Amino acid sequence: MQNIKLTRYILISLLLGIVVGILFPSFAVKLSPLAMMFLNMVKMIIAPLLFATLVIGIAGHGDIKSLGKIGFKTIVYFEVVTIAALLIGLGIGHFTQPGAGLENVSSVSPAYMDTVTAMSHGTYHTSLRQLVVDIFPSSIVKSMAEGNLLQIVVFSLFFALAICAVGHKAKPMMDLLNSLSEIMFKFTEYVMWFAPVGVFAAIASTIGGSGIAILKNYVKIVFSLYFALFVFLLFIIILVCKIVKIPIIGLIKTLKDPALLAFSTASSEAALPKAMEQMERFGVPKNIVGFVMPTGYTFNLDGSTLYLSMAVLFATQLVGIDLSFQHQVIIMFALMFTSKGVAGVPRAALVVLAGTLSSLNYPLIGVAILMGIDQILDMGRTTVNLVGNCIATIFIARWENEFDYDKMNEYLASKDI
Repeated sequence: MQNIKLTRYILISLLLGIVVGILFPSFAVKLSPLAMMFLNMVKMIIAPLLFATLVIGIAGHGDIKSLGKIGFKTIVYFEVVTIAALLIGLGIGHFTQPGAGLENVSSVSPAYMDTVTAMSHGTYHTSLRQLVVDIFPSSIVKSMAEGNLLQIVVFSLFFALAICAVGHKAKPMMDLLNSLSEIMFKFTEYVMWFAPVGVFAAIASTIGGSGIAILKNYVKIVFSLYFALFVFLLFIIILVCKIVKIPIIGLIKTLKDPALLAFSTASSEAALPKAMEQMERFGVPKNIVGFVMPTGYTFNLDGSTLYLSMAVLFATQLVGIDLSFQHQVIIMFALMFTSKGVAGVPRAALVVLAGTLSSLNYPLIGVAILMGIDQILDMGRTTVNLVGNCIATIFIARWENEFDYDKMNEYLASKDI
């Protein structure tokens, strides 16, 4: 009942935010601190919740050998889904031609062009070696303070292995972590009651700052991206539901709350605690939820990857460059790697796009145009990133024969789904 009320309040807040953003833009922009307050409240939950959940899941599971199998299967799944996202983005980008025929290209702000040029020289992982090195934290306190999810995962894995090695002497620590996990989930419930305020402020300030008018000029790229994201989600949801044999409507209703949070705040972190809680209730074991979801935010950014493939086509079509099949294959493989190395980088997708275009000597004006509507586009790709990682936990759990169908049926029955 509480979830139904929360969903209703979030939807009402979303609609009110759009109305206020359109009618009172100057006032709406001033609401952004409320959105940031909510996001900060969520961020303070993530590190202790993730640490406790993952350690309990692995150490309580007892079978350390299965961890390697889960890790291997997770990476395989991520790569297959990433390729699917890239192909869908390129395919729909060719069909809709989002960059063709766009007018007023020359009116792009010089300040935007300067920012984009700086982005093209920005620092993100340029080698597999550096990516691997940066996975290992030098300080877990620093990792938690910075919200580096993958480093928290690595520390939690070693911590869980040490608990298993110590054995019975580690029981007080396991009891403490079990208590911490329960406390943090209850903490999450309290914070979620502030979600409608955060959603209202986030969507109002976004619409008030960007304005609906800006979408008229760029409706083609916005429509193309959202259509592609919808097609991808439909494809992956139907495919996984058929393989795992779970009800599509039940899955969609389970994901609606975290998806709404991700969309309205354009922040995966805002929805992560709620998403982890929902996946556990849906029948995915703690250790798989705790490992797959945070790892996915480095290796499985489906929405961002799809956006990048379409954005490259937009940027080249804008200046009349017709990419050959060979160039598209090269770009696809480049994006498969570079999109995985920017976790935590501000405007990560734009940084990767600018760097990729610059390395291939293509004009950067397309990135400058996209920067003006990036917040609108980010809402869609962030939602798909989150939903894609939720679905990944279900698929990996079924692949490991650990998905709890009885727990899923009990959860759906309790929600009248």
